[in-house]
Amino acid sequence: MSHDGEQRDRYDQYDQRQQREQHQQNQQRDQDARHVTFRLPCHPRSVGRAREVLCRDMDLPGDSGATAALLLSELVTNALRHGSPPGREIAVSLHRADGLLRLEVEDAGDYLPRPRTPGLDEECGRGLALVSALADDWGVAPRQGPGKRVWVTLKVFGR
Repeated sequence: MSHDGEQRDRYDQYDQRQQREQHQQNQQRDQDARHVTFRLPCHPRSVGRAREVLCRDMDLPGDSGATAALLLSELVTNALRHGSPPGREIAVSLHRADGLLRLEVEDAGDYLPRPRTPGLDEECGRGLALVSALADDWGVAPRQGPGKRVWVTLKVFGR
C-alpha cells in the first residue's frame, strides 16, 4: 500500500471516530433534554399534582428541585386563583435542556399578573415577588385562544 493510501485510511478512521463521538454527545444531550406537557383541572389539588410531575420527570437535584417546585406552585396557584374560570383546565409545560429549566402555565383568564406590594397584614400578594427573586427570568405571553402563558426560567445543574 502506498503512503497516500495509508494516510487516507488514517483520516477515514479519524473521521469515523469523530462521527461516533459526535453521535454519542448528541445522544447524551438528547437524554439530558426533557419535555413534559399536561393539563390539570381548576382545583386546589392541581398544585400538588404539578409538583409531583415536576419532581418525577425533570430529575432536578437538591436546591434546584426545591426552587423549581416553589416557582411552579406559584404559577399554578395564580392560574387557579386569578386565571381560568371554573370548569376550565390549565396547561402546564416543563422543558429542561442545556442547563436551563422553563416552566410554563397557560390559563384562559384575561387578568395579567403584576407584582404588587401587599400590606403587612395581607396574606396574599407576595407570589410574584417570590418568582422575581428566585427565577432567572419570567414573563407573560399571549397564547393561542383566550388567555395567557406565564413562564419562568431557572438555571439548573447536575444530573
